[in-house]
Amino acid sequence: MEDTYIGAIDQGTTGTRFMVFDHAGQVVANAYEKHEQIYPEPGWVEHDPIEIWENTQSVVQAALEQGGIDATQLEAIGITNQRETTLVWDAETGRPVHNALVWQDRRTTDRVEALQDQDKVEWIREKTGLEADAYFSATKTEWILDNAEPLKLSTSRTQDLRDRAEAGELLMGTIDSWLIYNLTGNHITDVTNASRTMLYDIEALDWDAELLEEFDVPEAMLPEVRPSSDEEFYGTTDPDGFLDAEVPIAGALGDQQAALFGQTCFDVGDAKNTYGTGSFYLMNTGNEAVSSDHGLLTTIGFQMSGEPVQYALEGSIFVTGAAIEWLEDVDLINNAAQTAELARSVDSTDGVYMVPAFTGLGAPHWDGRARGTIVGMTRGTRKAHIVRATLEAIAYQTRDIAEAMENDSGVETTSLRVDGGAVKNNFLCQLQSDIIQTDIARPEVDETTALGSAYAAGLAVGYWDTIDELRDNWQVDREFEPEMTADDADRMYARWDDAVERSLNWATEE
Repeated sequence: MEDTYIGAIDQGTTGTRFMVFDHAGQVVANAYEKHEQIYPEPGWVEHDPIEIWENTQSVVQAALEQGGIDATQLEAIGITNQRETTLVWDAETGRPVHNALVWQDRRTTDRVEALQDQDKVEWIREKTGLEADAYFSATKTEWILDNAEPLKLSTSRTQDLRDRAEAGELLMGTIDSWLIYNLTGNHITDVTNASRTMLYDIEALDWDAELLEEFDVPEAMLPEVRPSSDEEFYGTTDPDGFLDAEVPIAGALGDQQAALFGQTCFDVGDAKNTYGTGSFYLMNTGNEAVSSDHGLLTTIGFQMSGEPVQYALEGSIFVTGAAIEWLEDVDLINNAAQTAELARSVDSTDGVYMVPAFTGLGAPHWDGRARGTIVGMTRGTRKAHIVRATLEAIAYQTRDIAEAMENDSGVETTSLRVDGGAVKNNFLCQLQSDIIQTDIARPEVDETTALGSAYAAGLAVGYWDTIDELRDNWQVDREFEPEMTADDADRMYARWDDAVERSLNWATEE
């Protein structure tokens, strides 16, 4: 196997990456390209699916060229993706009917509030494990079918999108489906992505007819749901296509489940937190779908070929890394690396709290109308205080989730595996350890999202035989232990709820 590899397409919120891994789980090639963030109105976020597909082809070719690897040396490709981001496209032409609506998009908040008024929240939660929220794909698909400009069938006439969807002429999917379709011609998703649509019954493991009726989404437009690691493959790349090779597409996981898999959290109680644009804290609950009383989501963790689904509890935080990007956007920092230096330059925030609710608040608050707030400023507040408050907000939001996770699962977190771009920041990792009073383990390969999808694809084609081989690959780069006393951590955390309270239900005009 020295001359063969597994590839992973990691299609994220801000860009697309292709990584190539060897049998030891080490990166041998890596290329990345950003795509445009489109904000048509306040609270609306879109991506151009064509740009994403073009960038995907570009980074795959760039990584292979950089690594001196021929596509025929890839035994399989796995896909991981920004979850919930939703698009609808023409089955014949492959052209999207509208930009993709991104998971952060809040345009369907009114629709969600109507569901709340109709007392349908618990009904949805029982079937899907999810909160009724604009975050998920159901209301996004409904909006596209109701509001996208009809496709022009000729120069003189148009046809209603819903009629075409009923006839199976339009396809709906999350970004994994879009990439699988373009790579293989097949309309397929995996169980983890299906579980994030708010249209899928996570215990019956099927699209739910009542939910499809509620959101007026025709079943004919939905993808086939397959295991996350699929020995039957989702299809193969076109030997006459951009790769000039027939490579199996054999694994897919939503990005947070992929990180759970890449962190080898295969046992009940194993937990990880990924710090990307948002942060997502997942704990493996095994074959049991544990319901939450504390604002967490019950979701599908992964499924391997011929095996039962493994479930997870999830705390979804919408904005963490994006808060650091905001600091850069408003010229408080020049680059993300500067945050640690500025934060260390002051002993505390001097009472400043920052709530980065730029796109509402996720778990455990679930307020789509919350907005970003800075409180506690005085004339003596400097940018270092605001920067430090932003890093502390990331840690506080994670503690919110950690406490809810322990209350729901009954399992005390003793060590948390972390990954994502922000964990390169040692100051943040130490702060996180202090605030939640838990050891933090950062792995050598911190791009565990891509690694997880590579593992899923590699297991499907026999590149790795067992998950024990994957456990052996996992290596700690650095561990962080609490240096702050529990009393000091509690004191800092005590006013966080007060700050959050001031951010709630702000965007009442949207």
